[in-house]
Amino acid sequence: MSVDHREATPVTGEGNGVVAAVESVKQTNTATATATTTTAATTTTMTNAPVVVGSVTASQRLRLNPNKDHKPESYEDLQLDFCPSVFSSLERYLPPSMLSVSRENKVKFMRDILLKYLPHGERTRAQRQREYRQKIISNYQPLNRELYAMHPSSFFVPSFIKAINDNTEESFRHIMSEPSPGVFTFEMLQPHFCNLLLSEVENFEKWVNDSKFRIMRPNTMNKYGAVLDDFGLETMLDKLMDGFIRPISKVFFPEVGGSTLDSHHGFVVEYGKDRDVDLGFHVDDSEVTLNVCLGKQFSGGDLFFRGIRCDKHVNTGSQSEEIYDYKHEPGKAVLHRGRHRHGARATTTGHRINLLLWCRSSVFREMKKYQKDFSTWCGECLREKKERQRLSIAATKSELLKKEGETAT
Repeated sequence: MSVDHREATPVTGEGNGVVAAVESVKQTNTATATATTTTAATTTTMTNAPVVVGSVTASQRLRLNPNKDHKPESYEDLQLDFCPSVFSSLERYLPPSMLSVSRENKVKFMRDILLKYLPHGERTRAQRQREYRQKIISNYQPLNRELYAMHPSSFFVPSFIKAINDNTEESFRHIMSEPSPGVFTFEMLQPHFCNLLLSEVENFEKWVNDSKFRIMRPNTMNKYGAVLDDFGLETMLDKLMDGFIRPISKVFFPEVGGSTLDSHHGFVVEYGKDRDVDLGFHVDDSEVTLNVCLGKQFSGGDLFFRGIRCDKHVNTGSQSEEIYDYKHEPGKAVLHRGRHRHGARATTTGHRINLLLWCRSSVFREMKKYQKDFSTWCGECLREKKERQRLSIAATKSELLKKEGETAT
């Protein structure tokens, strides 16, 4: 097993940013995890202590599979500790006895489950984040209001729209390349959209500087860039994830919750002179990551990929077939698992800006706690499994040969 340690030594991050070291990954997943049920590949049953919800007493044992016939309620009008879509997603997994109770009791029941996975310190931080975001939205005047609603025909290239409308694996593969296992590239954004978003980000940064407002950066590894959700683009990005990224992820990333993506973290990062230069080897705090280059003129800045790993194996070496470098082109997207280890080489000239959408699944994050074997997506788990199988076959073969020898004598 060989690895380039200059690029592949994971760096530790925390908060809502990029993470790599094993403990940092665990802390971040714990802070953001929410409860729901299993994927088809998991047969583990969750058993927890009963909880009293108003006049309802129920076990916190969620359904193993979602109730597809149940239509979840909307929680958008409530002030909640978690994203309203998380409650709607989790509701399909409630035990039958909870489906007929009032929305208030459902919220109490689900909130008790969710709070187990978000420490008090993280809840305080989340509250500060909401207050910070509300302050921006109340004062910032958007430059390009058409950005704040989803307009597919003016945002995306026609080939991408057609593939999404057809909604089949064949249609997706028709527009996609898979130059390395688990890395998908395709033309996605029109130049018009890229220019609108670039000018909106510039306008926001100017407002931040003029108003002497303290900006929260996208993560702990990038010192430049902005969180798009913070200045009003959250709804548009939700629609981008729900209507365009989730259908693709359902096909290509089912084993990491691709069909159950229910929250996101959307931001831009900036590289070049007087900006970030490169980005160290890391994994993302996401199940699926969309990375689209917006421009401008630049050289360098290639992404390098080094294999998909679970928490246990995040620091292991890379196999030759896992090594792949990707060159950015404006408007072109790369889609990969968040656990696909990667980094960015130095942007040597010019100014590069990329749109990142970290898509998350509360379903996957809950069920990952009950799994021990991640060989369906972790390269090292798969290698260990194959080695166990090889040794088992060799031992069985040796035993059969031994018995044949004893019979012959």
